[in-house]
Amino acid sequence: MIRTAIKILFTAFLLLLLGSCVSKKEIIYFQNLPEVLSQLDSVQSNFKIKPNDILNITVSAYDPAAVKPFNLVLESQGGVLAQNQGYLTGADGYINFPVLGKIKAAGLTRAELGNQLTEKISEYILDPIVTINILNFQVSILGAVNRPGTFGVQGERLTLTEAISRAGDLSMYGRRDNVLVLRENNGKKDFAYLDLRDAKIMESDYFYLQQNDLIYVEPNNAAIQSPGPFGTGTRTILSIVSLLVSLIVVFIK
Repeated sequence: MIRTAIKILFTAFLLLLLGSCVSKKEIIYFQNLPEVLSQLDSVQSNFKIKPNDILNITVSAYDPAAVKPFNLVLESQGGVLAQNQGYLTGADGYINFPVLGKIKAAGLTRAELGNQLTEKISEYILDPIVTINILNFQVSILGAVNRPGTFGVQGERLTLTEAISRAGDLSMYGRRDNVLVLRENNGKKDFAYLDLRDAKIMESDYFYLQQNDLIYVEPNNAAIQSPGPFGTGTRTILSIVSLLVSLIVVFIK
């Protein structure tokens, strides 16, 4: 009887191990990275300024007084300079710039807009330096990640994996093969599903995020079937252990 019970226990234990094992291919990121890198010389961000973007544009030069008309700087009564609120890119894609008037910004990179402003301002002052930052560049991450939320971005370059890292990585219940990136282009919603396990996602236009992108990590089947705090794996183990104890007790008797 005892030997039979041991055999049953051993068989059930093996089944438990086989059932609970997860293939490395299901969770490891960038599995074919060497292959992709050999074909990928460089990947550049396709970041463009969009309508409703808020731009912080600062013009500097050797003579600070000369560039003052080109900067949105508010002066308080005490003579202290206050930080400007930025230039709002209108629905038509233009900004209203001091002295120069309406300037097309949407559809340009920061470098392209900076070069355009530098050329125009050079007609008034010598050797101007134009610095442009996006004040409202942020992305949102929802779903099966450890710290969902909205994150501000400094600069103009943020990859999908960097954004996921800010969210504390995917939880064990997040699908790594079906990450949704939702984006608005010219007033229309575009989207793509990316597989984090495949290094070829670095070739996707959605790997480099743009302002106001939404990332959604879909929960896997285990998370859907098990809304409780312990998860399917824990419940399964507890059920099997309970069954094994019952069988042992019956056979020993």
